[in-house]
Amino acid sequence: MVTIRAFKGYRPKKGLEDKVASFPYDVVNSKEAKVIAKGNPISFLHVVKPEIDLPENIDLYSEQVYEKGAENLRKFIKDSILLQDNKPMLYIYSQRMGNVFQTGIVCLASSIEYDEGKIKKHEHTRVVKVKDRTRHVITQGAHSGPIFLTYKHSDEIDNIIKNIQKNEPEYDVTFDDGIEHILWVVRDDEIINKIISEFNKINALYIADGHHRSESAVENYRRTKTPETEGFLSVLFPDRELYIMDYNRAVKDLYGAAKEDFFDKVKEKFEIIDGESDWDGKSKERHNFGMYIDGKWYHLKAKKEFINENDPVEKLDSYILQNNLLNPILGIDNPRTNERINFIGGIRGMKELKRIVDNGNFKVSFSMFPISIQELMDIADAGKVMPPKSTWFEPKLRSGFVVNVFRK
Repeated sequence: MVTIRAFKGYRPKKGLEDKVASFPYDVVNSKEAKVIAKGNPISFLHVVKPEIDLPENIDLYSEQVYEKGAENLRKFIKDSILLQDNKPMLYIYSQRMGNVFQTGIVCLASSIEYDEGKIKKHEHTRVVKVKDRTRHVITQGAHSGPIFLTYKHSDEIDNIIKNIQKNEPEYDVTFDDGIEHILWVVRDDEIINKIISEFNKINALYIADGHHRSESAVENYRRTKTPETEGFLSVLFPDRELYIMDYNRAVKDLYGAAKEDFFDKVKEKFEIIDGESDWDGKSKERHNFGMYIDGKWYHLKAKKEFINENDPVEKLDSYILQNNLLNPILGIDNPRTNERINFIGGIRGMKELKRIVDNGNFKVSFSMFPISIQELMDIADAGKVMPPKSTWFEPKLRSGFVVNVFRK
């Protein structure tokens, strides 16, 4: 049984939503955020990336940065850029990216159920990032960016959402990246209670994206133990609507090996096949990879004897590549910290894998087949974690459409 809650969200004043809503804090760096927010004093980047309003050499973890974010959020509220709904509500949030259309429910998930294991994880978190997000949450007294959760789909919940979507949305914005974001406000108490009761029949929620944000929100509750901090801002999507893209790799050198010796070592655990002239390098099935080196794409096919299909982690392509090639052959012992490897989200395409090798910044790149949502759930259910950088979710949730302020 999963518990979700309605809440009195703060939302952009009607007509300002396209100027307020922004990329989440971890999708753009400080320089990019400053450029995007230039000339737009009400961009939510001033809240989630407040360093853009401070000197360029500011320490991103200084108290001044956290205080500036809180100051900007309070100014948005004081100036009626963000207005609070007059009663607890739920919100329906849809995104359209090309042929991808996904719809989630904006609500508060439970910190208690996170600690009980009903909200399941598939990644390790880093202490420094959790500490950063915890300070952000505590200083602002708010959850400014939602956690991306998924659940095993329910036809009943789907039907309720479809009926809500027949109504006029509160916001419907298409941003410069071509992605459309649509928000409906659920004001009817009967419908709200019906959605909540249907989630009481769901056994678990799964973190798709936002492990550090969820851990920091829960850490705030562990410290305060107040009803106001027990729920954390989330968007819940049914599993069958989620779109996971490939998360690819590039390595700067061959770890001292000549190309011929490198190929010989790879052949011990992979079949190497020359790529077709018109192939762009994109992997088309599990356990098959694209490898780009010296201006040419090659197919890599993992040999069956080195694949453990009985283990939910060891059968992942990210595990297979890491433990049979990246670590033993290219010396990438810890992909979280090794500076010789880079990770390229599938949204940037195969052209990016080719470009960074052709320009000499990297020696070899690898394309991956996307992990499925079922694989993610299997790992979380088993209490295990994926190798780093295994999933890339698109489209990303925008920050600032709905904010949960728990301390005024």
